[in-house]
Amino acid sequence: MFTFVPKSIDIKNKTWWLIDAKDLVLGRFCTQVASLLRGKHKPIMTPGANCGDFVVVINSDYIALTGKKVENKKFYWHTGYPGGIKHRTIKERLERDSTEIVRTAVKRMLPSGPLGNLQLRNLRIFKDNNHSYDNHKPVVWDFFKDNAKSYKISSKREA
Repeated sequence: MFTFVPKSIDIKNKTWWLIDAKDLVLGRFCTQVASLLRGKHKPIMTPGANCGDFVVVINSDYIALTGKKVENKKFYWHTGYPGGIKHRTIKERLERDSTEIVRTAVKRMLPSGPLGNLQLRNLRIFKDNNHSYDNHKPVVWDFFKDNAKSYKISSKREA
């Protein structure tokens, strides 16, 4: 008896998943995306190999946040100069680029290092319904069948 460890030649058929992020709660949504990118839904999943699939996310402008995160949650960074700490609220980041919010959340759920970078390359994010991956025939991923809490009933953000 031996343990099967997939090699790159064993990982051939990668599925393209299409996920509509409209009114989905950001954290719950991104955990599912990270799981698809890592390949945790497959029986041949190996932690040290890139077994994941491709994920196309649409409608990132309409992502939902719970509580008062839109006004209160801040992202900090430092410029490298004395007194150079800066911050931006999630509302300001959403106004600039909503795809950046989704990419950052998913990136922090993937392993750090070369493997996580490879898996993050399989993520495509679009602000609206239009995407250019119809030729790959992406399969629609239904979040509601897994967890009803994934949807926020009334989104406070205006369209």
